[in-house]
Amino acid sequence: MNFEAITIRDIAKELHLSVSTVSKALRDSYEISEKTKKLVLEYAQKNNYRPNPMAQSLKRGHSKSIGIVVSSIDNQFFSQVINGMESEAYSQGYNVIITQSHESYNLEVQNVGHLIHRAIDGLLISIATETHDVEHLKKLQAQGLPIVFFDRVSNQIDTHKVIVDNSGGSYQATTHLLDSGFKNIAHITSSVTSSVTHQRLDGYTKALIERGVGINEQYIKYCLHGGLDLNELQQAVDELLALDPRPDAILTASDRITTSTMTLLHKKNIRIPEDIALVGFTNTVLADVLNPSLTSIHQPAFEIGRKATEMLLSIINSKRPVTEFENVILPTELFIRSSSVKEAKA
Repeated sequence: MNFEAITIRDIAKELHLSVSTVSKALRDSYEISEKTKKLVLEYAQKNNYRPNPMAQSLKRGHSKSIGIVVSSIDNQFFSQVINGMESEAYSQGYNVIITQSHESYNLEVQNVGHLIHRAIDGLLISIATETHDVEHLKKLQAQGLPIVFFDRVSNQIDTHKVIVDNSGGSYQATTHLLDSGFKNIAHITSSVTSSVTHQRLDGYTKALIERGVGINEQYIKYCLHGGLDLNELQQAVDELLALDPRPDAILTASDRITTSTMTLLHKKNIRIPEDIALVGFTNTVLADVLNPSLTSIHQPAFEIGRKATEMLLSIINSKRPVTEFENVILPTELFIRSSSVKEAKA
């Protein structure tokens, strides 16, 4: 999507009119002839002219709206994050506009563009797994739009970021599996370019190396779309099951990957944890009632959303340019349940 939209000044130059005349024509002013109005409006429509919402917002003050981009609102983690965002935004008199990228770079760019034209005062974004190039966000920040990253962040942009201790969470989970007697531990994760992927992979490999367990690259599977593409995840599971030796445990790196992996193992009549243990990052409220109950690394999703919104509003409401930024890292918590615990032999 092209964010370099034409301006009133561009129209004026092209039609050999004054900026004031074009502005009045677009506002249907009685001071401008119908012929000139028609000329200006036709040119503006043909060239996809849109008013600059950020400039308009500056004229009338804040719009009191912030934009949110997540991968999918039916993901338990992101729905809880949004609850935190709404709580903080509403408490400060702001509304939120929520969009979903479905892990698509193109849809992310499109959604951000849509939010900009809704005259948002700031943007909260967890970038899509397909997103490698953040030029669309760099341009907006350079134009003065406050942006705060949460969960999946980009180091190419200097701003506030709110994440969890991804490395520590996966390290703790992998250590738990090793302590429980599992040796061949696989890891199903998201896109290889994602910040979260690298951090969770780091904790997994660190735990194995500390225990003298070699890193088997065949045990590490990447899912570009973070589990949204079930065929992609099924292929990863099938490849793991075909290995010799087959993994005796799997650490999964996201909400959707975790619950979908459990479903796929059940469909293949793989007993959990007798055949393969399972531990995953997930905020599902059903972890206790699943069969077996699911060992999970829980993220403080509500607090992530609340804190990210608080930080964004602090930029929006600052009377001076903000040049110092924080990288907030919140702790995770491991809940040990039946899916990763071997039954003691009599």
